[in-house]
Amino acid sequence: MMWILVILLRYFRWFIDVTSDIIYQWLYEDQKQLLPPFKNDITLMPATELATKIRNRQLKCIDVIEAYIQRIQAVNPIVNCLVDTRFNEARIEAQSVDDLLDNPQTSREEIALSQPFLGVPFTTKDCFAVKGLSWTVGLLERKGQTASLDADTVQNMKEAGAIAMGVSNVSELCMWYESANNVYGRSNNPYHTGRMVGGSSGGEACAISSGCSIFGIGSDVGGSIRMPAFFNGIFGHKPSTGIVSNYGQLPQAQGVINTFLSTGPLCRYAQDLMPMFKVLAGPKQSLELELDKPVDIRKLKIFYMVDDGGHPLITPVDSEMRKAQMNLVHKLEQDHGLQSHEVKLKGLYHSAQIWSNKMSSEPTALSFAQELKQGNGAINPYWEFLKWMCFKNSDHTLPALGLAMLDPFVGPHQRDHKLFLERYESLKAELEALLGDDGILLYPSHPTSAPYHGQAILRTFNFGYTAIFNVLGNPVTQCPLGLSSKGLPLGTQIVGPINKDRNTLALAQLIEKSFGGWVNPC
Repeated sequence: MMWILVILLRYFRWFIDVTSDIIYQWLYEDQKQLLPPFKNDITLMPATELATKIRNRQLKCIDVIEAYIQRIQAVNPIVNCLVDTRFNEARIEAQSVDDLLDNPQTSREEIALSQPFLGVPFTTKDCFAVKGLSWTVGLLERKGQTASLDADTVQNMKEAGAIAMGVSNVSELCMWYESANNVYGRSNNPYHTGRMVGGSSGGEACAISSGCSIFGIGSDVGGSIRMPAFFNGIFGHKPSTGIVSNYGQLPQAQGVINTFLSTGPLCRYAQDLMPMFKVLAGPKQSLELELDKPVDIRKLKIFYMVDDGGHPLITPVDSEMRKAQMNLVHKLEQDHGLQSHEVKLKGLYHSAQIWSNKMSSEPTALSFAQELKQGNGAINPYWEFLKWMCFKNSDHTLPALGLAMLDPFVGPHQRDHKLFLERYESLKAELEALLGDDGILLYPSHPTSAPYHGQAILRTFNFGYTAIFNVLGNPVTQCPLGLSSKGLPLGTQIVGPINKDRNTLALAQLIEKSFGGWVNPC
């Protein structure tokens, strides 16, 4: 009887997908608004190139900052990616950089080692503390609150010489994969403004892709770096478990959630991933991961999967996504002599359930309904849902209310909880045996390219393609693979063995050379 249920669910999934595509296309397809073209070549340079030119006095830092300010002012009203900025402070800091370099007390080589991003602007999402800037994490109750300190990763970037420009939009409490909230509204995809940017680092990925930023900090507990990077056609890296500090971001992650939460870089160009990752991780972790050790690409063993095996609650992988994946496999074989092997990891079929059960395997200090009240009691999600439906005046978004309603239905008390934990252990062992020390798994970033605004609510479980690697702990680099026939970014996840981040980052640079990486959306 189970196979009959699976078939019925697949037909239902197909009906929902087809119907929603028609409805949402009617609602949003004509809302596409073109972004203004890039007018200053400075905003098209990689961060590492900018840093070199600033150090060598080929560019003034103040000119770099002004170029980005002008780009933000031209683009942000269209895409709504940055929610708070610090232009005046950035100008002052840029002038200080120029003054320092005009009267150097140290050599350029010493500056390159101690402050590798001196004078380069960066952004981060509105869940990381940036002193003096908005720190709402998309929660209406926190509207107007600003940070009085810097998160560890923000501090690391500042110590590396980078200049904070602003913070970017997120989903409410960073727990949904569209960046929209009741504080700052929703962000729009630079390739098609009627489509979503992903979440929760969606505003950040949008800022980088649209030219409002060159690189930035994201966080990822279920795909929140990789889905936005994919939808916006840029690079994103979810590090191995426990490498980069999560201190200074909201909501405060504790227990297993802190274990599965990863902070990492988002970049327009692959060459910036490793230098930024080293700054975020810090010297000790960089040394332990041997990030300076060269990677012999020829020794990597490439495996791939084109889908999760066809879970009935998850949208089937789009044909153009499959084609892009196979084009990558063939190009790696033909151009670089890397033999690829298709594999079937059956445990990935249960990705969403495994993630959910691992996330709820230990009690947390606060339920999601309590998090929405910042620990001062708990919302009544059913009353808030009634307000949302009838009066449109709930303080919370529909996805947040849905997650709060699920609170009582997840955790060790559920009937199949132990079964999915066993499946997790089996999958983890199977993946570790497959990858060894030099294996790579190519796996779809998402079943489809960027959905229309709001469409994710009908495709809730599609996040399973990214979420599973949070609980498994593997490093994953999201890599763009050109555009679809609809002009939307395609891409793939590069999954490596735990603590072999350098392998996935090195392969991302190789793939960028073959496929071109980021494509200008303007």
